[in-house]
Amino acid sequence: MRHQVRDKKLGRSSSHRKALMASLVCHLIEEKRIKTTLMKAKESRRVAEKMVTLGLKGTLAARRQAIATLRRPERVATLFDEIAPQFKERPGGYTRITKLGQRYSDGSEMAILEWVGVDAPDKKRKTAKKTEESNT
Repeated sequence: MRHQVRDKKLGRSSSHRKALMASLVCHLIEEKRIKTTLMKAKESRRVAEKMVTLGLKGTLAARRQAIATLRRPERVATLFDEIAPQFKERPGGYTRITKLGQRYSDGSEMAILEWVGVDAPDKKRKTAKKTEESNT
């Protein structure tokens, strides 16, 4: 029975799991959208929502707690300065998970984890602009 067992282990040790969650949330902060397996998305969503809650507090103690969890002060600065203020009026539910179906190689359920109401940069447009600039 799974009495009071909150986290999925994801086949990793606790230190590896914490590092994985920190990495996924940092990439979410940087890229605004990440593609990963459904279980990893569900677990990293929990961490991301807690980090936004800390970002909304905005205190020094909250910033230090976020740095202790995410391990990258520059990502925490981005979270506190750019992402968290966009959710000031929102009571919760800062992320969205969209299911994509199964991965071809091993059949893992894939998903996209993204911020609600934050536009992700379009990478296709960036490459199109770069190719136009390089042609001129």
